[in-house]
Amino acid sequence: MKVLRILTDIRLVIAELEVNLGEEVRNSPTLCALVPGVAGAQDQVVPLSTPDGRPIFMRIENAIGT
Repeated sequence: MKVLRILTDIRLVIAELEVNLGEEVRNSPTLCALVPGVAGAQDQVVPLSTPDGRPIFMRIENAIGT
C-alpha cells in the first residue's frame, strides 16, 4: 500500500445522520468527511461508516449535501 496524495481541503467531522430503516427512522453520530464545494457548489458530507457502524470507503457517490 502507498500514499498517492494527501487531500488537504477535506476535514473529518462527526455528523448526526438520520437514516430510514424500513419503517423506523434512526439517528446517530457518524464519522464523516466534509468536502468543500467547488465554484459555488455546496459542501458535501461523505459518511465513512454504515448506519450499523461498519467502515466504508469514502466515495463522492455517497455524499449528502449540507
